[in-house]
Amino acid sequence: MKIAYQGVAGSYSESCAKYNYPKCETIPCKTFDECFEIASENNDIKTIIPESNKTTGNIGIEYLIFKFRLNIYAEHFFKISHNLLGLKGTKITDIKNVYSHAQALSQSSVFIKKNKLNEQVRADTAGSAKYVSECKDKSKAAIASSLSSEIYHLEIIHKDIQDNKDNFTRFLLLGKDIIQPENGKKLYITSFLFKLKSKPAALYSALQGMAINGVNMIKLQSFPEKNSFSSYFFLCEVEGHIDDQKIKNSLEDLNYHCEDMSVLGVFEADKLRKK
Repeated sequence: MKIAYQGVAGSYSESCAKYNYPKCETIPCKTFDECFEIASENNDIKTIIPESNKTTGNIGIEYLIFKFRLNIYAEHFFKISHNLLGLKGTKITDIKNVYSHAQALSQSSVFIKKNKLNEQVRADTAGSAKYVSECKDKSKAAIASSLSSEIYHLEIIHKDIQDNKDNFTRFLLLGKDIIQPENGKKLYITSFLFKLKSKPAALYSALQGMAINGVNMIKLQSFPEKNSFSSYFFLCEVEGHIDDQKIKNSLEDLNYHCEDMSVLGVFEADKLRKK
């Protein structure tokens, strides 16, 4: 399997891909857009994307889910352990500027403030480690994974500096082909997006079918349609397989209230959801 990810070698996305799919071949991409594009153009390439974080919330890739409408094959809750990386021999008192992705900086805000470091936002965590390695300046450090320290020959100055020690990011594996698991004795999630017809109480009416059929909704997020602040799409996830009668009935009822509706995928829930 080939999996595209955003960033350079050593990123959390690549680590998640290799952890869950040990035999996969990873393909680095500069942007999330590029990840979606390459997966939409090639049947044999999937992409793994961070969707949300337990500490800081949504990553902000919903517009790409709407734009490309790739099929979701799996979700993976991957533990994120941030480390402060610097040149060998660097002390915390030497550091003035710390570089990383905005999410990593936000997730490590307590440590950063405590040590009076200046935040410098960059495109990704592993890229920040690479930058610090190339600069050869002890006043600069990066927040990244332990794998990045190995790849870019940096020293781990402080381990696990994230605010929340139970810090997980939810990753999604997506691709062009429509593949759905058979309905078995497992916990499944059905993901879909929809745009409602413009009428009063549209959302209330549209979701009544979920309540009537006893469907547990676990995600509902709105985002504006391109070039509009008056028209919104909704990204929704419910517990259950699309072949379950209660899911079928709910989606049929919802579709009656929609201008546009698209099922994004059916996949097994990550084991952490069951705890």
